[in-house]
Amino acid sequence: MVQHTELHLAWVSLHLIAMDKEQLSRLTDDELLLEKKKLRKSKITHALIIGFLAGIAIFGIVAWSLSPEKHIGFFIPMLIPIYGIYKLIKQSKKNNTLEQLLKERNLDQ
Repeated sequence: MVQHTELHLAWVSLHLIAMDKEQLSRLTDDELLLEKKKLRKSKITHALIIGFLAGIAIFGIVAWSLSPEKHIGFFIPMLIPIYGIYKLIKQSKKNNTLEQLLKERNLDQ
């Protein structure tokens, strides 16, 4: 059940990215409200993932700073969570189109 929900949220995120302003403007108010609910779930999921990845990065940096042998090669795996955070933040900025359209139609309450 959890895996199905995560896959659905990932699909919703990709679906929203693929829609541009023209496609969103064609949606009815009810469809926009449905997209708003999906967006809210997506934002919560992204916030949890970003927090988890940030925790991994912070833990790794603290572990590196406390280790007696400080190898610079240790930072290469730390780029993975940082890159993941970057992509999620970049993706969330693309959702601003939907939020702007909701404000234009006064559906943002």
